[in-house]
Amino acid sequence: MKKKFTSMFAILLTGTLVLAACGNADENNDNTEENDANNAGTDTDVGGLQLGTGSTGGTYYPLGQEMATVINNNIDVDGFDLSAVSSGASVDNIVSIFQGEMDLGMTVHLPALDALTGDGEFEGVAVDNFGFMGHIYPEVMQIVTTEGSGIESIADLEGASVAIGPPGSGTQAAAKLILEAYGLEDGDYEAYEEGFGDAAGRIQDGSLDASFGLLGLPDGSIEEIALQRDVKLIPLSDEGISYIEENSGYEAFTIPGDSYDFLEEDIQAITAYAVLVGSLDSIDEDLGYEITKALFENSGDISHSQGNHLTKENALNGSEGLPLHPGTERYFEEEGISQ
Repeated sequence: MKKKFTSMFAILLTGTLVLAACGNADENNDNTEENDANNAGTDTDVGGLQLGTGSTGGTYYPLGQEMATVINNNIDVDGFDLSAVSSGASVDNIVSIFQGEMDLGMTVHLPALDALTGDGEFEGVAVDNFGFMGHIYPEVMQIVTTEGSGIESIADLEGASVAIGPPGSGTQAAAKLILEAYGLEDGDYEAYEEGFGDAAGRIQDGSLDASFGLLGLPDGSIEEIALQRDVKLIPLSDEGISYIEENSGYEAFTIPGDSYDFLEEDIQAITAYAVLVGSLDSIDEDLGYEITKALFENSGDISHSQGNHLTKENALNGSEGLPLHPGTERYFEEEGISQ
């Protein structure tokens, strides 16, 4: 774990230097770029915005693609263009916003809280150049294995080949916490740091014992695996959930037995919120307002099943402790959306 924190430090500090250098360049050039942006009505290049999602086989990427399309089709800003790009998900997206490489990002709300305080994956380095722009959907940790694997509990993953999610993802952070709750540390299992899409393919061909996935419920990739293999979800015990709740902001969640055709009973799991965050550096209040308005007033155009959760009624889920983006705050106030 310490090795990962060190790596994150390096990334964040590099980003600080890059941003500082860019700031000095702007000053030396009489703030030319900033003046050009202001003349266009925003403080950013509205024609080249990027939304960080996740791995192509998870929920973030396909849902993020549709979110970008909805925003592009309904925003009232000349020349606006937003592209949804694959990434390492939660932590990676926040770091990319910090570095100025992305403008928007999808993230579990817990890493976003850690970023503000310099905890968890951001230990010692506080990141505060982003604002909350709305709840997307509830994420549920789903741990997939196959019938006949002999794996009945998390403790049985000792010595197994396990996909724990990409570096910088909420999945990996949560997976390591869950394994820790059962006394399993790095080296006690064969870890694969890959997205759920790659892991799903390897579960199908039998080269992987289990995979963690912080996903929407139900998840299409899991349903696809179930068409080829007899699969099951590994439940969490009461003791395991207690440890996780005591050491994180995740909460207990029951996966209903009718969520998938292969389930025969309810499964104990944990949940958090997927939220949208936006840069305070590259997205000014006016643009943030237009993005939020375009998304929430047209979310019904999203066909992805998790898009059903992207509503004004749910808009503030996961926002507690996070600063609202000024543009989002303005839109929410107009719509009477408040905690």
